Amino acid sequence: MPRVKQRSKGTGSVYQNSRGQWVAAIEAGWTERGGRRRITLKARTKSAVRVRLAEAQQRIAAEGPTVQKHSITVKRWADLWLEHRQRIVRPGTYVSDRSGVNRWIVPTIGHLRLDALVPADIRKVTVAQEGAGLALATMQRTHTVLGKILTDAVAEGYRVPQHAREAGSPGAGHSPRQSLSTEAAAKILAVAVTRPDASRWVAALVEGLRPAEALGLTWDMVNLEAETMTLAWQLKALPYVEFRRPESGFRVPRGFESRQIQGAYHLVRPKTRAGSRVIPLVPWLVAALSAWAECAPPSPCGLVWPRDDGAPRSAELDRRQWYEIAEEAAVTVTLSDGSVRRPLLYEARHTAATLLLANGIDETTIKAVLGHSSVLSTQSYLHTDRARTRAALAVSAEMVGLGR
Repeated sequence: MPRVKQRSKGTGSVYQNSRGQWVAAIEAGWTERGGRRRITLKARTKSAVRVRLAEAQQRIAAEGPTVQKHSITVKRWADLWLEHRQRIVRPGTYVSDRSGVNRWIVPTIGHLRLDALVPADIRKVTVAQEGAGLALATMQRTHTVLGKILTDAVAEGYRVPQHAREAGSPGAGHSPRQSLSTEAAAKILAVAVTRPDASRWVAALVEGLRPAEALGLTWDMVNLEAETMTLAWQLKALPYVEFRRPESGFRVPRGFESRQIQGAYHLVRPKTRAGSRVIPLVPWLVAALSAWAECAPPSPCGLVWPRDDGAPRSAELDRRQWYEIAEEAAVTVTLSDGSVRRPLLYEARHTAATLLLANGIDETTIKAVLGHSSVLSTQSYLHTDRARTRAALAVSAEMVGLGR
């Protein structure tokens, strides 16, 4: 069948090939060697290929012509990507990204070229993780990282087939975290209040502190007279530039604010502005913190809840102590499939939100107390109506038997 060709200079061409397919072609920059880069699009109908051509024209107009680079392997690009990634994302995000790349993406498809990837290659990473028994959330996270790697490769000028970049995700899943019942929370607190550091666990279950916020809280941020605490820092162990080599320095992105307090431990700012906030202390917690201040291990950094030797308390130790309390309280969590597990420490924060909600507290106030970023006005809301949030927290404390 002869070609039926239509062309308007500078806008690409549309024609029908010998197989009856409709084809559109448009110039989109140059190759690294200076040759013209030509994009070819195909469709079953003339109208469909014109739609694809129009989309390509809009993309080129918005992004400008590109220089098509020679293809490289997934591993080579992932190494370059991680080198840049460490300069722009928070250390915890970088460590998570690096783990997904080095443990799963590179070992599975690292030897393949970017321009040769197909959807089946993308799925191989998920299949490998599933075979290792990883949770769906981990598979989703790795798939997201791989998608970001491929999208950034295209932005850099490398060719990655669109059908590979659009490969489906591992699937949707529900978060395993849930809140504890009022009864379960009361049982845990009944055990926790017998400990000298009872205030640590009340801060989690009633005030809704994130674990990193609690471990990074310093006494200068606690105002017992005003009955408030300021949450402006979190305790994090930053990664070294070279694994287990402190002399190599720390991996921190541009503009990242942190204060080293001991070894790899740093006080870092929350991810969002809403994360920094001032919240009221329930009366029980004011008394508990006053008593704790008299017997707490002396911390050179002024940490409220340090280790017994005054050093920063690790997240692992913090979780272990929580599990000990939950086990003594005989509290477990039953999942939808009927299996039973220990309550997670972060579920104390979910419980704090649920207690507030059960008392009819409005969503804006709850987000203000918990420091959620989806309501940016909550900071000024707390400063102007702190009595309201104090009352809300006091009711939560009463529900789990702390009283006034």
